[in-house]
Amino acid sequence: MADNRPLIALTIGDPAGVGPEIAARALAESSTHELMRPLLVGDAEVMGQVVSGAELDLDVRPIAAADELSGEPGVVEVLDLDNVDDVTFGAVDPQCGRAAVAYIERACELARDGDVDGIVTGPISKEAIKAGGSTFPGHTEMLADLLGVPEDDVVTMFALEQMRIFFLTRHHPLTAAIAQVTTERVHSGLVRVNELLGELGVDSPRIALAALNPHAGENGILGSEEGDILEPAVELARADGVDVTGPVPADSVFWQARQGHYDGVISLYHDQGHVAAKTVSFFGVVSVTLGLPVVRTAAEHGTAFDIAGRWIADPGGQLEAMRVAAELAPVVRRVRAGASG
Repeated sequence: MADNRPLIALTIGDPAGVGPEIAARALAESSTHELMRPLLVGDAEVMGQVVSGAELDLDVRPIAAADELSGEPGVVEVLDLDNVDDVTFGAVDPQCGRAAVAYIERACELARDGDVDGIVTGPISKEAIKAGGSTFPGHTEMLADLLGVPEDDVVTMFALEQMRIFFLTRHHPLTAAIAQVTTERVHSGLVRVNELLGELGVDSPRIALAALNPHAGENGILGSEEGDILEPAVELARADGVDVTGPVPADSVFWQARQGHYDGVISLYHDQGHVAAKTVSFFGVVSVTLGLPVVRTAAEHGTAFDIAGRWIADPGGQLEAMRVAAELAPVVRRVRAGASG
């Protein structure tokens, strides 16, 4: 009988952070193997330390290739890169930064070869990867480069309850992010989000555009960007067949989306959408990277160096990221296959 569960690569993130622990705790849950065939990409020795320290009823089994995966419950099957020595949990370490990048590179190689249906990435330390020689500001830019996708085609979406929050800009200082809010960029962003919602199986998506200024500028009294930039972009998108409302005041639009009024909201800058989502549920937010050959998800929290190695990490965000990856991977594959057919 065919096994229709998606095969999902799970990178452990920075070996010195909580990534290995939340991955192990998630794999200890029986529901995980019902949803997917999980393949951990990381370091078997580190995972052995974590399983022992956290007193988890799991066996660690190193494997050399994806086709060796058995999918056996109770076993942490690690595509073992064996690339760190003497990890100190909770410490920023260049070797751990290099290792975290190597895990992402290996997962992307699996995706390029068609060996996995999705990727769930563990938390990385931007400080550690920079110290290790990486010039990428974060996961999204790295994934786009490794998978050969133009960065502008890749979009970050937060999934939380029934909310889908998309980001026009990512990791930029606020002044630089605002400078990137142009009519052309907003217009193309609206069109792209409309396409991506279709890939997620949403028919005739209803999209809201968050305003930049308080009260959406109050007819120019509190800022001119709405009238000069956002409204023209909305009109252009509507002419392209996009069902878009906005600009909607940012203090209202996310609540409205949570009530089901919109299928997606475009946040103009990092904290605008992050604050809204994480206030609702810090550990429930899943970051989804769309526009790649495979779906990529991640728990929306960091390495938590302050608790790494204390064996108290909450795997809730990791479990949710894995659930979303397992749910979206076959949908995106089916929709893309239908479009190409």
